[in-house]
Amino acid sequence: MTGPEASSGVNAVSRSRALTLCVAGAAAAALALALRSPVATTVIGVILFGVLHNLLEVRYVLGRFSSVLGRPFLDLLVALITGIVICRLLVGTIGRPAELAEIALGYAVLLAAAHHVLEGRRRVAAWTLIGVAAAVSMAFPGYHVVVLAHLHHVVPLFFLWEWSRRITSVRGRRAFRAVQLLWVVAVPAVVLSGLLDGSLTADPGMVRSVVGDGHTVLTSAALPGTAATVVGLRLLTVLAFLQTMHYVVWVALMPRIAPDASAAFEARVPWVTGPRLWAVGFVVAALFAVLFGLDFARGTTVYAALSSYTAYVELPVLLAMIVGAGRVSASSPASGSGDESPGAGTVPSPSAPSWSLAPPPPLPTVSGGSYPIGLRPDITAAVAPDPELGH
Repeated sequence: MTGPEASSGVNAVSRSRALTLCVAGAAAAALALALRSPVATTVIGVILFGVLHNLLEVRYVLGRFSSVLGRPFLDLLVALITGIVICRLLVGTIGRPAELAEIALGYAVLLAAAHHVLEGRRRVAAWTLIGVAAAVSMAFPGYHVVVLAHLHHVVPLFFLWEWSRRITSVRGRRAFRAVQLLWVVAVPAVVLSGLLDGSLTADPGMVRSVVGDGHTVLTSAALPGTAATVVGLRLLTVLAFLQTMHYVVWVALMPRIAPDASAAFEARVPWVTGPRLWAVGFVVAALFAVLFGLDFARGTTVYAALSSYTAYVELPVLLAMIVGAGRVSASSPASGSGDESPGAGTVPSPSAPSWSLAPPPPLPTVSGGSYPIGLRPDITAAVAPDPELGH
């Protein structure tokens, strides 16, 4: 490789390395914030980025995975999730019946997703596991809510893992994925092990005027019966850390590294342009900030209910990527390197369903969609299909 090709390869590897280092740096900063004051980190994060991250997350999922989330299946999802939203809003009034109805509708979403994206034995196996999980959740609804909240913050790992197929340098791709495992798995494991107990604090700090002593926030992150224990404090710290990284991924990272998904969403919903989406996010966030200030508990209830659309619309895609991994990897793009690339040696099955994930599309040029917060189109060269250096 010589001349322009070598230069392009060097730039691609360099930018891939820079992206990985940026994520690692963000994880270090998020951990420092979570250890300093998990209550304040959680509350301020929700107020500033909660609404915006939901809008950007939905934009990416609907743009990148339109083959999975097509109509009329998407209409069914929206109907079921709307039922979940209503149940969440009624929990404070009706109590346990609304809570159990919410859980039942959540598993109905999973059943519908399994029916949509799986076939044969995989579908039957998924339905069986979903049935068992539903029975456990119905028996322990208090655990279900907390576990679901924590699991939602792990979701970015799967989307970043899928996106990283664009990094054609095998070493770069492995480093990028290793950093994701570091913040999603390793850091929470260290916190939960108790190694950082000396740094943990339940002091609400600057948000005391909003949440009082912070017990409400602590309870929302802790398993039943652990809110007043060190285990509850560890869980809150993990939640604060993962939530912060969740916002980093959807607000700062994905809009920059996946502009093609934004462009695909705008092609699907032309009236929701990038600037309009960001404007709506800021305006609605301001309204929620007022509601949080007036009544934090009620504001949290409304926010959590509306966030159900984001949390549940991702489930079919996650099933397609995890349980249907064979089909997903079969459509992975070939790498120009001499090493084995993701999905190498596989071919799409002739019987592959209509939802099968397409290879990551070519990244758009300057005119191929919006580039929020000053994105330069040339930043996408970090993941362009250049050959790996040395091959």
